Amino acid sequence: MNGGTPGQLVIISGPSGAGKSTVVGRLLAECELPLELSVSATTRRPRPGEVQGKDYHFLSRDQFLARRDNGEFLEWKEVFGRGDYYGTLLGTVTAGVNAGKWVVLEIDVEGAMTVIETYPDAITIFLHPGSTGELERRLRERGTDSADAIARRLEVARREMTFRDRYKHHVQNDAVDKAVAEVCGILNARAAAATTKSPSDTTR
Repeated sequence: MNGGTPGQLVIISGPSGAGKSTVVGRLLAECELPLELSVSATTRRPRPGEVQGKDYHFLSRDQFLARRDNGEFLEWKEVFGRGDYYGTLLGTVTAGVNAGKWVVLEIDVEGAMTVIETYPDAITIFLHPGSTGELERRLRERGTDSADAIARRLEVARREMTFRDRYKHHVQNDAVDKAVAEVCGILNARAAAATTKSPSDTTR
């Protein structure tokens, strides 16, 4: 489905625990568009099984801050007050879109609000579990955070849910197969609309 379809930026975000990584992984494997995941940079330590350059670009704090100061990040933030930084490299996104790829950003709500200032025509999708109660259940089952960390994530999630109307599309992830199909359908509809425009009519 790549033939002549212009590059696009796809932002998928939502509260921690909404299943973004699972949906995005399935989307990349199953949706027939030229999707390419933008690999984020972070200063946190790799978790077991994570691969440098595939899951994240793992940087030291000094490396991250130097690249930030050089203006190399489209968005960045310090997460949960623990001193861990995350960011989206501008060069990766620009190169992918210019090459005709559909670059997928899996980022938090704050990052998404920053990115759409640069890419206002990005396809924005808010993925959510349906309720904060369901979100809390998923976070506790995941078992990767302390009780205090879960409480902080839930506080952030409640605030993030208030931004859902800033997104062009909302998808409830109560069943992964359904959520993946819905997101892929949104992207295919955008691709069909984009191919009806001349190159001069298409903006990023």
